[in-house]
Amino acid sequence: MCLAVPGKVEKIKGDVGIVNFNGVKREVRLDLVDVKIGDYVIVHTGFAIEKMDEKDALESLDIWKELLKAEEDY
Repeated sequence: MCLAVPGKVEKIKGDVGIVNFNGVKREVRLDLVDVKIGDYVIVHTGFAIEKMDEKDALESLDIWKELLKAEEDY
């Protein structure tokens, strides 16, 4: 099973980007997608596999925040 959390591309150098996942920044390979700084991506095993529409990415991040808050309140 894969949990897909959107991340925002903050830097690009060649085929490697720095992607911000709600404050956690990771190096990600960008070989499989055509993205620019500011785009949202879904990452699997260190590779960006899909570019996400910003509206959909922000909605998904809101759902994740709600789930994490519910977990904390439990």
